Amino acid sequence: MKVNANKLFEKAYGSFCIPAINISNPEQVHGLFATAQKMEAPIIVQTTPAAREYAHPLMLLSYINAAAQLYPDVVYAVHVDHGYEAHIYDAINSNEYTSVMIDASHDTLEKNIERTKAIVSLAHSKDISVEAELGVLSGKEDDIDINDENALYTDPAEVEYFVKQTHCDCLAVAVGTSHGVYKFSGGRGLRFDLLEDIQRRVPNFPIVLHGASTIDQNEVSRINAAGGGLQDNAKGITEAEIKKAITHGVCKLNIATDLRLLWTRIFREYFRDHNGEWDHLIPGKQYMEELEVLLAKKFELLGNAGKAHLYK
Repeated sequence: MKVNANKLFEKAYGSFCIPAINISNPEQVHGLFATAQKMEAPIIVQTTPAAREYAHPLMLLSYINAAAQLYPDVVYAVHVDHGYEAHIYDAINSNEYTSVMIDASHDTLEKNIERTKAIVSLAHSKDISVEAELGVLSGKEDDIDINDENALYTDPAEVEYFVKQTHCDCLAVAVGTSHGVYKFSGGRGLRFDLLEDIQRRVPNFPIVLHGASTIDQNEVSRINAAGGGLQDNAKGITEAEIKKAITHGVCKLNIATDLRLLWTRIFREYFRDHNGEWDHLIPGKQYMEELEVLLAKKFELLGNAGKAHLYK
């Protein structure tokens, strides 16, 4: 059952969190929907501009629609992640997406408000929810490449003003996470003081964490043992931080890097250990199987397992 993402947050706030999974290939979609149905877990399926350009929006949506037929009990929203106007207008006009994100975080506050309000007006007229972003996350992922010097923590006072001005449905904030593999450089973690202030200023308003993969150190080590070159300081958000963040209004958690690390490790190890093999379907099947295990752990952590009945 496809729903507006905002409806997912209404029941999740303060209790559990909706995982937002970035997908770019059929293996990921298959594994995601299979796990969501087994665990009765509501989810958000996300497509980034890079994924849309890689596989074409029609292809990605076909994967999602096929999975929804194969796993009819899944409660899900379809979301454009880090969209710009061209992507967002196309998504809204497709009548396939139930949520969009306008990323104007690099603009001035007033310009961000202006661009976000325009998207909110159009999207809400079609019962599509809108995510915006305030503050700038560091890191590198897809077409995002922001160094630490240019990253900016979100100002809670600006959050209050921004939400009132734009009427967006949820807001991604910069409170210590970052995109890609190398997170929390310098030993920093989540800024719970900022989350607490934001929650006080805009109570019951859904907050989103981007760059929130946990980064399994064992996966990093295995990738490097199979010829990878990841740095040893690859580090993600901790499970304890995720659980605490949920109690501070975080209703949506974006996950992409963990899926990519799993893919990289499986394919590197398979072709290292099977000299002369060339069929990608064998490690692809292994990826789907292990992805279900990975996602099951995520769903248990976020508390969305067993919550699908709340939306039916």
